Amino acid sequence: MEYVTAAVPHPRSEAAEAAAPARSGRRSLAVALLCGALGAAVALLASRQRWAEGTASVAGGAFPLTVKGSDVTGVPAALAIVGLAALVAVFAVRRAGRLLVAALLALSGAGIVVAALVSATDDSVLDEKAAQASGDTSAAVGALSHTGWPYVAAAGGALILLAGLLALRYGSRWPAMSGRYERGEDRPRRAARPVDPERPEEIWKALDRGEDPTGT
Repeated sequence: MEYVTAAVPHPRSEAAEAAAPARSGRRSLAVALLCGALGAAVALLASRQRWAEGTASVAGGAFPLTVKGSDVTGVPAALAIVGLAALVAVFAVRRAGRLLVAALLALSGAGIVVAALVSATDDSVLDEKAAQASGDTSAAVGALSHTGWPYVAAAGGALILLAGLLALRYGSRWPAMSGRYERGEDRPRRAARPVDPERPEEIWKALDRGEDPTGT
């Protein structure tokens, strides 16, 4: 007679397999928080820097002109704030709400990338400043040059986009804000402390707390 022995899974291997999703969720959460916060900070910083410069001919001389990223387009800074708010809101919602907020986070990052790259070579604001400085509406900017800050803003948007994609992929494993005190749930009440009847101040304190000082 032959005996067939069934393979019994090792308890440690089962525990390791069960803990793997939790570890991946914690890692993705840390990476998403870092990328989202860093990306928003980078995009906001880049939008305040000089994106282009040139000169305008005024009274026979060269008048220097510069424009910041916020002068060219306000989209990166606005979407950076939206993305930062969405990153925080991811932990305040659950299920379908978390997916929607994560999608908003990813779209904010993608919008920053597109807006920064499109505006990287935009000369219209400098031309307007040249026309104002020279008094000639047809004046154009000379010695035009662009900086690398638009691409830095795009990099910040890419980090926010990555945070959004991580939230879409692993957000279901991330913790949410505690619903302990949500509407419809009672707050836990502490057990009444014994009151010394010979100390009137403790009786009054118990009454203020809504407790029965007699203990009945």
